[in-house]
Amino acid sequence: MEKHIDILIVGAGISGIGLAAHLSKNCPQRQFDIIERRESFGGTWDLFKYPGIRSDSDMSTFGFNFKPWQKANVLADGASIKGYLSEVVDEYQLKSKIHFKHRVLSANYDSSIRKWVVQIEDENQKRHTWIANFVLGCTGYYNYDQGFQPDFPNQATFKGQFIHPQHWPENFDYTGKKVVIIGSGATAITLVPAMAKGGAAHVTMLQRSPTYIASVPSIDFVYDKMRKVLPEDLAYKLTRARNIGMQRGIYALAQKQPKLLRKLLLKSIEMQLKGKVDMKHFTPSYNPWDQRLCVVPDGDLFKILRSGKASVETDQIEKFTETGIQLKSGQHLDADIIVSATGLQIQILGGIKASIDGKPIDTSKHMLYQGIMVSDVPNMAMIIGYINASWTLKVDIAADYICRLINYMDKNGYDQVIAQGDQTELMEDTVMGSLSSGYIARAADVMPKQGKHTPWNVTNNYLADRKILKHAKFDDNVLKFQKHTSVDSHKPKLVS
Repeated sequence: MEKHIDILIVGAGISGIGLAAHLSKNCPQRQFDIIERRESFGGTWDLFKYPGIRSDSDMSTFGFNFKPWQKANVLADGASIKGYLSEVVDEYQLKSKIHFKHRVLSANYDSSIRKWVVQIEDENQKRHTWIANFVLGCTGYYNYDQGFQPDFPNQATFKGQFIHPQHWPENFDYTGKKVVIIGSGATAITLVPAMAKGGAAHVTMLQRSPTYIASVPSIDFVYDKMRKVLPEDLAYKLTRARNIGMQRGIYALAQKQPKLLRKLLLKSIEMQLKGKVDMKHFTPSYNPWDQRLCVVPDGDLFKILRSGKASVETDQIEKFTETGIQLKSGQHLDADIIVSATGLQIQILGGIKASIDGKPIDTSKHMLYQGIMVSDVPNMAMIIGYINASWTLKVDIAADYICRLINYMDKNGYDQVIAQGDQTELMEDTVMGSLSSGYIARAADVMPKQGKHTPWNVTNNYLADRKILKHAKFDDNVLKFQKHTSVDSHKPKLVS
């Protein structure tokens, strides 16, 4: 049985829910369905259950522009973010639109009918064919089944528990245990204080190289005071504008005066370590924002390191032993539990096999028009959030652009749009930019590529993108539209 739908959103995480809310508001004439392979919505915020899971972006910019985050905490834990998304789902009546425990296996654009033929598998492994006008990818950029896991020498010898944070065991008790966390990114620096406070005997963060870490206040007192004297919406808008400006300012400073920003960041860490921890563990060899900048609320990581309940080692692994990890320096780290916070396995479009008239689409050979539409692929867009600011900022402006495009097509009687690519624009860098982080380097053979010039270059500059997307014209010689023709005479009536 074929099911005919209008717009298919793949993924019910932050991007999918945000896009669905925008479509509800701005394209009421259009119907949409959301496919979600998990049992619940929320994406990252439903998947990750490790201790301390939280945002690493401030909530005034991590919340959607249409729904103020009405709490004073700057960073929010996973459960609070899931709760916030739940409110959006309720307010926009999205629950009935989401098909849980359904997974997209393949999507083929059939140019003879100008529609996507999508193969879907339900929870009983039964296959269905859905025919869609548009496919909108909201799956993020990592594999939900599998985190990135290096093959450590002698790993099988270790007699304790070995965990990847992406697969945290339910009700896992680590009380009184010696824990070694491998990694120095956002997950590791969240886990260290959370597990140390949660009853672990001792937590050691083992890193190959240091990361830049900035401390941010956990409560936004200025926002809190503003809310008491100003209308809620205005206080939120002012706070959001201030934080967007600060995010952009720090990133711009990293580009223009990296030595100055490095000095400021290192001085701040030194003040918080108070001579109790060697600065070599927090002095990276690269410039700020060559890799992602991490944040900790109220310096919780530095406090726990000063207390002695946790420690940090900068070294390389020689091999695992029965009782822990042997380091190349000769030191041995005793461990009952080893947590491999080694990052994400990059994946695009949730691993869907996509094709046009049966010919596979290699996303790494394509660019993104306006950072949203896949070059040379009809009626497809994807949302990839910012790497240097809140993910959600991009969701809002990308969703708004997609809605404008759909309305433009409806007004002019178009049923197909293609962003016609230009191979001379193609660059080596992916749309993730020039960050040297491991997970981005691993994305080269999957991620769409940067283009040299507008509209193919992805700047990761929210303020510039917001202006460009808000005023973008659709008759620009890049977008190629096709009108409804006799090919549609047998077009089935759309159902939701």
